[in-house]
Amino acid sequence: MKTTVLIKLLPTSEQRKQLIHESQTFIETVNRTIIQMLQGDIRKTLSSKDIQCPLNSSVKSEIARCAMSVVKKYHKSNDSDYATLRKPYISWNNQNYTLNGNAISCPFWINGKSKKITFKAVITKEQKAVLASHKLGNLRITQKSNKWIAQIAIERTPLESKTTIKIMGVDLGLKVPAVSVDETGNTKFYGNGRENKYMKRKHRSKRQELGRKKKPEAIVKLNNKEQRWMKDKDHKISRQIVNHAIDKDISTIRIEQLANIRETTRTSRKNEKNLHTWSFYRLSQYIEYKAKLSGIKVEYVNPKYTSQHCPNCSKRNKANDRRYFCSCGFKSHRDIVGAMNIISAPVVSDKRKSA
Repeated sequence: MKTTVLIKLLPTSEQRKQLIHESQTFIETVNRTIIQMLQGDIRKTLSSKDIQCPLNSSVKSEIARCAMSVVKKYHKSNDSDYATLRKPYISWNNQNYTLNGNAISCPFWINGKSKKITFKAVITKEQKAVLASHKLGNLRITQKSNKWIAQIAIERTPLESKTTIKIMGVDLGLKVPAVSVDETGNTKFYGNGRENKYMKRKHRSKRQELGRKKKPEAIVKLNNKEQRWMKDKDHKISRQIVNHAIDKDISTIRIEQLANIRETTRTSRKNEKNLHTWSFYRLSQYIEYKAKLSGIKVEYVNPKYTSQHCPNCSKRNKANDRRYFCSCGFKSHRDIVGAMNIISAPVVSDKRKSA
């Protein structure tokens, strides 16, 4: 399973200039090569010898690989527009860079010669341990918010599945992003639904304002900003869920199969827009891959009536907002009831991506 380690670089002013120059040259050459390939001016299989630009051969090889990958995706999608990359970056394969303590060295093209530049880097103990114990892949350096970030791909091997048999149910929602309950009754809430809805309303209002001013590029930037915020929240929630499962020695996490949730769920008018823009599938995928790396199995269950069946007597009741009451005397939070029922709900194999 491939993941990425993000490392902050501390380049000098001269090193910044070199990074800016070579990353712009890299992306311009990739885009030019893509257009030439699509127009049939050059062959479909490339090597560093086919790339003409003032960069060293190791970087040229990455340009060829990147251009071939984009063209392959273009032909699969049958898009009428040429596929081009916008954000400048520069990349090397794992044989052309070295890690040494808090420094990363990689080759650049300087005055007609290939010369290695060593960048100071902020590498934590945890990152050093991960990098030392896994196979390293490509290095990519890119600029984010005036900071230079090194992205190192690694191949991580999932841990062996746990021998214990302890199940934890996880209920996903809007007002409460996630609730977990295990078989012993340990309950935990994750995320802040009010904050999520506020941020979505805020971005929606700004988009409407930008639309009235006819600023489509600003709308795209705002959309990207909102998506980054949402992904960050999903990553944090999924990490908290998996860490809690590790602490409680859970062997299996069960999640609702939320296919077609937008078509089947009845919700209030104020929550309808949030329901149609929130990615439950992405959060469940983040939980799944983080759990697998920790040796925890993830299963998907049928969500039918999980929030209505009483865990005590199995009678169906509709919750009053978040409060759930049953005639047998059982009462609890609606999402806790859902997580409890998920533990014993029928497991399904199909986890379609429509949510």
